[in-house]
Amino acid sequence: MGILQKLLSFLFSQLILVLMVSNHNNAMGLKLGYYHKTCPNAESIISKTTYRFISRAPTLAAPLLRMHFHDCFVRGCDGSVLLNSTKASISEKDAIPNQSLRGYHVIDAVKSAVEEACSGVVSCADILALVARDSVSMIHGPYWKVPLGRRDGRVSILNEVFAELPAPFANITQLKQMFAAKGLNTKDLAVLSGGHTIGTSHCLGFTNRLYNFTGKGDTDPSMDPNYIVKLKQKCKPRDTTALVEMDPGSFKTFDEAYYTLVAKRRGLFQSDSALLDDPETKAYVILQASTHGSTFAKDFSESMVKMGQVGVLTGNQGEIRKHCALVN
Repeated sequence: MGILQKLLSFLFSQLILVLMVSNHNNAMGLKLGYYHKTCPNAESIISKTTYRFISRAPTLAAPLLRMHFHDCFVRGCDGSVLLNSTKASISEKDAIPNQSLRGYHVIDAVKSAVEEACSGVVSCADILALVARDSVSMIHGPYWKVPLGRRDGRVSILNEVFAELPAPFANITQLKQMFAAKGLNTKDLAVLSGGHTIGTSHCLGFTNRLYNFTGKGDTDPSMDPNYIVKLKQKCKPRDTTALVEMDPGSFKTFDEAYYTLVAKRRGLFQSDSALLDDPETKAYVILQASTHGSTFAKDFSESMVKMGQVGVLTGNQGEIRKHCALVN
């Protein structure tokens, strides 16, 4: 390794250290029962309002979980993904990876119910963190305690999404670096990828693996060829509208089946298959696949709490938005 490479590697590790310290200090400003005195019924109102939607449309759980993930990876968990674009600036919401997000109407309904009870107290960032948790729990997934006290950011920039958000085409090195930059480790990467046990994807996220993997009209050799045949029946080349289950047969159920699929080389995205390219993530995939997800629920809860503390604004930082799509 040359001197320049060593220096760059050292600087990168120092940058991650600085980010982790600032993340940790702000995360210390979060606590359980944060609204106990200022809005005692907040969590109960949020849960009841979320249930009204999830009980009728359980498939909303996946996009709401994804929305929280997309929020936390860009500028931290500050509700920036919820902001509308303005004449002055195009927001995260309009970036291609976020154009398929849905469930904003749930966040708006929850915010409106909370505002009625206590105006200007509960942040949109906290609402999103609780709605994601409640949605997963309501479809029989794990339940985790959410420390609260996040404040809402005032900035949302389209281009930051491409730099910060892990893409479905990412390889294991890129994934590990992007997670490390958020203070999340390799185990968190393997665990949070398991969120793909619920939900659907447009063909666009993986058709390169079926039709043109290296630009020569070939398929991805890391994917089970029998699975490729099935996917080709659902996704024709250049299909931008069809939806495919990420965890076929159990895409509405929060379970460990995702890991069984990845172990059989049937992960839908390159970023799913990439989990087999690292000893630690591969071991985690095989452990969950071979033990019916013995530790998955507990691990997922722990990693979600960690992710929910990434880059949070606390104290006097940011604001409490009156409407989640608009800065005050």
